[in-house]
Amino acid sequence: MLSRRRFAQAVVAATAGATVAGCSAQPAAAPAATPATTGGNTSFGPIKQIDAGDLSIGYAEAGPVGGPVVVLLHGWPYDIHSYVDVTPRLVAAGYRVIVPFLRGYGPTRFLSEDTFRNGQQSAIAADIVALLDALKIDKAVFGGFDWGARTAVIIAALWPERCKALVSVSGYLVTNRETNKQPLSPAAELGWWYQYY
Repeated sequence: MLSRRRFAQAVVAATAGATVAGCSAQPAAAPAATPATTGGNTSFGPIKQIDAGDLSIGYAEAGPVGGPVVVLLHGWPYDIHSYVDVTPRLVAAGYRVIVPFLRGYGPTRFLSEDTFRNGQQSAIAADIVALLDALKIDKAVFGGFDWGARTAVIIAALWPERCKALVSVSGYLVTNRETNKQPLSPAAELGWWYQYY
């Protein structure tokens, strides 16, 4: 079994590589071979689609159906291909890996034209909880970077019973808008000078 440290190292390494490499992956709908364990992969196998909450979510899935579940969440402006090289490592360790396109990406679409569109932290997290429900997954390990990290942290905070473990890389803080209205000490404010620009 993959230790927590090895899992975190694998997710961090794949995420860092995706961040440096940029967003040059093939379109999500293009069928391709299942990712191999050699690295340098460019695509997942056929993308699955499932209705979950307000969305029809496109996602890649690999690994044994009965294995412990890992949900990998991409950031902006990247997509699921950020995890195309780490997925085979997790599958080799016995994990079932789910990599969804977040709202606004790939084949993920709203089910109704009348649904209000927003990118609130809790809305994106609720999308992933709805995906877990649709896939009949009670609990998962969440890994994410950027928006994906923020989404994973929100799930851990609002739905802790759904979160077995969390790997959050280069994410945003969970914000409390009321607290943010209060001034910090002058020394702390100086450290955040760039926020005003």
